[in-house]
Amino acid sequence: MTLSRITFVLLALAAGILLVRGLGDTTGLLIAGSIAMFACCLSSAAHVLGARAALRFALIAVVLGWAAEEMGSRYGWFFGSYTYTEVLGPRVGSVPFVIPLMWFALTYIGYVIANLMVWQVPSDGAAPLGQTLVQSLLAAMIVTAYDLGADPYMVFKLKAWIMTKTDGGWFGETLQGFAGWMFVSFVIVFLFRLGLKSRPPVPGAPVAPRDIAVPLAIYAGNLLFQALLGVPVETRAIAIFAMGIPLLAALCGWSRWKTTPAALAGSA
Repeated sequence: MTLSRITFVLLALAAGILLVRGLGDTTGLLIAGSIAMFACCLSSAAHVLGARAALRFALIAVVLGWAAEEMGSRYGWFFGSYTYTEVLGPRVGSVPFVIPLMWFALTYIGYVIANLMVWQVPSDGAAPLGQTLVQSLLAAMIVTAYDLGADPYMVFKLKAWIMTKTDGGWFGETLQGFAGWMFVSFVIVFLFRLGLKSRPPVPGAPVAPRDIAVPLAIYAGNLLFQALLGVPVETRAIAIFAMGIPLLAALCGWSRWKTTPAALAGSA
């Protein structure tokens, strides 16, 4: 089975789990959905960036994501003071093991969307430092846009973690959390992009437009979930604009990319 087919099978699995979650979340569904989303993004990254770059991206995101969450849940760094409950399943240290997996999935999606928005390509490869900084910041903003609706849902609806110190600035959530999401996402993407200078990405197989649609579809699915089922209800409208604007801009970039000779050759 080709990388493209594996990716689409995993995408269908992740979408199916997300659909079932709409009927009622359970710990098993949350774990299965997170693993499926991670596997789909890893397969997509291996196809689009090459296996070596994809594994390096995943390693950076998983290790730094876990470290940031561990320092956060133990000492209140980055995201404010909070404690995970048992809702998200088994832990590594004090962090549910699915959380670092999501850091990779979301930062990879943010990386692709940011490139499509600005350069109309899924990966801009080795770039100058200024471009690397700006694109990393944009990717971090795209990731944090997802969190604007996801965090309140996880706390209010699922009680996946307990905020031990809140400032009430965002539906009872501490605003420090979003600064933490921006910072950690930025560092993950920036470190990955820096590594492209010595090892530019080499696709694992010819890349067709449908392959680049995968990370966009995952982001769109989560947007739809938040818009229909977000808690508190105010976050539903927020998700439409916070996630919808970068998604539509990326779709425009994807539409332009898929008409280029390179893209058409990849789809042959």
